[in-house]
Amino acid sequence: MKSQIWIAISVYVLVAIIKKRLNLKIELYTILQILSLTLFEKTPLDQLLMISENKNEISGMTNQLNLFDLTLGH
Repeated sequence: MKSQIWIAISVYVLVAIIKKRLNLKIELYTILQILSLTLFEKTPLDQLLMISENKNEISGMTNQLNLFDLTLGH
């Protein structure tokens, strides 16, 4: 049990280092999800995360309203 906690902390710290070195703007949680889905792919890590970051920017440019951005009573 104790070793699983240390492994989880180590992975989190390594992903944080990767995020900083690659100057990524995506969330750590998103990076961890991408890594869990593409664990056995042969795509280089920097290319994989850059593709995801570009998709994130494109999806952010839509005209669709976000339900949670609305402020009530203003």
